[in-house]
Amino acid sequence: MSTTTTTPIIIDSLNEESFNATKLTTFISSIHQQFPSLYIDNYLNRINNTLLQRDSYTTEQLTNLLILEGLSNINEQEPEWTYFCAQIYLTKLYKEAAANRGYDKNQKYGSFNNLIEILVSKGLYHSKLLDLYTKEEIEQVGSFIQPEKDQLFTYIGLRTLADRYLTRDFTKQTLELPQERFLIIAMTLMAEEHKERRLELVKQAYWAMSNLYMTVATPTLSNAGKPIGQLSSCFIDTIDDSLQGIFDSNTDIANLSKSGGGIGAYLGKVRSRGSDIKGFKGVSSGIIPWMKMLNNTAVSVDQLGQRKGAIAVYLDVWHKDIYSFLDSKLNNGDERMRTHDLFTGVCIPDIFMEQVEARGDWYLFDPHEVRKVMGYSIEDFYDEEKGNGSFRQKYWECVDNEQLSKEKIPAIEIMKRIMISQLEAGTPYMFYRDEVNRQNANSHKGMIYCSNLCTEITQNQSATTVEEHYTEDGKIITVKTPGDFVVCNLSSINLAKAVTDDVLERLIPIQVRMLDNVIDLNTIPVLQAKLTNEKYRAIGLGTFGWHHLLALKQIKWEHEEAVKFADELYEKISYLTIRASMELSKEKGSYSVFAGSEWETGSYFKKRGYQSKESIFDWDLLQENVKKFGIRNGYLMAVAPNASTSIIAGSTASIDPIFQKVYSEEKKDYKIPVTVPDLNATTTWFYKSAYFIDQLWSIKQNAARQRHIDQSISFNFYVQNNIKAKDLLDLHMTAWSEGLKTTYYVRSTSSEIEDCDSCAS
Repeated sequence: MSTTTTTPIIIDSLNEESFNATKLTTFISSIHQQFPSLYIDNYLNRINNTLLQRDSYTTEQLTNLLILEGLSNINEQEPEWTYFCAQIYLTKLYKEAAANRGYDKNQKYGSFNNLIEILVSKGLYHSKLLDLYTKEEIEQVGSFIQPEKDQLFTYIGLRTLADRYLTRDFTKQTLELPQERFLIIAMTLMAEEHKERRLELVKQAYWAMSNLYMTVATPTLSNAGKPIGQLSSCFIDTIDDSLQGIFDSNTDIANLSKSGGGIGAYLGKVRSRGSDIKGFKGVSSGIIPWMKMLNNTAVSVDQLGQRKGAIAVYLDVWHKDIYSFLDSKLNNGDERMRTHDLFTGVCIPDIFMEQVEARGDWYLFDPHEVRKVMGYSIEDFYDEEKGNGSFRQKYWECVDNEQLSKEKIPAIEIMKRIMISQLEAGTPYMFYRDEVNRQNANSHKGMIYCSNLCTEITQNQSATTVEEHYTEDGKIITVKTPGDFVVCNLSSINLAKAVTDDVLERLIPIQVRMLDNVIDLNTIPVLQAKLTNEKYRAIGLGTFGWHHLLALKQIKWEHEEAVKFADELYEKISYLTIRASMELSKEKGSYSVFAGSEWETGSYFKKRGYQSKESIFDWDLLQENVKKFGIRNGYLMAVAPNASTSIIAGSTASIDPIFQKVYSEEKKDYKIPVTVPDLNATTTWFYKSAYFIDQLWSIKQNAARQRHIDQSISFNFYVQNNIKAKDLLDLHMTAWSEGLKTTYYVRSTSSEIEDCDSCAS
């Protein structure tokens, strides 16, 4: 390495210019003025000393040096270095975009109309942007851009947005800038609104996103305005117990994965190992081979080249293959029985938890044999009341029927196997099917068998079946009866910003409209999913930044005040979301199967104790208006993990507590130091690590929150690696008894668990 002290050369593309120390100091000082509390003398000295070690630097090398030296200063005392580094990186993005698009490099943002024309011509934007909006409209929309909103990004947030979501050309050159991505999303989602108010709606949507009051789902953030990909996060299929049904489902899952969707698949209808096929006894190989096929699909069909496919499979706890299913993620044992790339979930009825609690026996059945002998499918029932209902009636009928083959096992032994898998692999997820179906606002039209990849979606499901094949005019025609193939359309409120700035009443109506428009704009490659999407018009409005908000409000996690705050805040969000969907229904009509739903009958409101006299909200009037005007969306709220998009928005993920106050965010080829948001001498006392929080307090909070969420919540347990089996069992028993619908990962300090990216919204 050269140690000369001669003036280094800065190389910018093909031009060389002498290093100008004054110019560099002026640039750093201009950024420092925004963060006067930062001490930069040592930073400047390190920069200057490093520059003297080499004869020349490219502009990119110098920029990286400035950023890396700044990142090394991030700590609990000076967290603002992340914003300092973000300003340097923004300067780089601005210059690259200007050079690649051909406008003045001193401008932050160039012509928005030119951007659209350039990217449409390159095939990077959909031509519909130019077809649906006039040049005058696009220029007016371009005037909405507020470059100063870029100052809101942390370095890790900006870098995540730039690396993964901003539109670049096929050689990865920077073209689109952050505020332009938000504006393209707004234009796309409002494209089919009435023209007289469309631009105002675009402006409102841009306001919501640019202020980081909300985030859209990862597929929407990636694909809006582009000619490929779709806008929804997750899908749930119910796999039919037939060769045709299984392979058709695999094809559907591959197509959805290719277009950027995460998958949930219910396997409970598929016959178990040793079942008969067409009368031949003992020939079925059970669910594991089909899981292996789905595992290969997850690995081989990635999501638009961004990440590998992600598939979660669910099975009932009474299914004869439950043991091999629970072992499928373990690291030891027969590799032919392992599916390491799938995520697993167990569908659990109340009676199983009761048998675990009573240390009673449990019975395993083959669903195919139950259908043959009993004339019904046990999975098609649930307990309509806590402690009483049709599922337990059918279950005991099966237990008592001597014609049915069954396996008798202590219920606690199955629970032990569940917990062993959770501590080793983080899964299976827990899906409390009776509670889910009791709270299903659309039980008049179906049943919910499982959840999705991230356990927050609970919507009606049914299998698609093939009725016949025939030929006509030299073509082969396949006739299918479409089932309810669930679609998750997600978006999330940034609680820390939206609540602090008191904008929920303005934010939620525009957010619900954006989500509702996703349904009409989406191009889903599986027809039954498209039909289901249109039938229920389901959306999943969620939240993130809960721990961030508690810290700002100076509320301790392990305190009744946090439970009370969760109850009150989510009641407000629920009220505003239902009201927004009702107002949309006035304008555009209700979803197609509204009649007979619990929205129409009022049962939805009664079950949750929504009465005006007991609340600050006029629930009675809202119930009357929903009955009178309908509701636009059959399902409304779901709280997803939001890992990636909460990073972009500079807040904490979902409803989760933080891991650590200062940590490194690991990306594919680099690490970025990060502090929790708004870390200071006051908030630090309210940021307690997830692994040191009493999880019973988290359950209490989530039970209060769940009452107001019509679908479910991605809820993790955080446990020490030396947790006793009894303590983990107590957590599960408490979660079930408190009315939680699902639980997500068991995150142990000893295990590495992949975050779900598909539902990040």
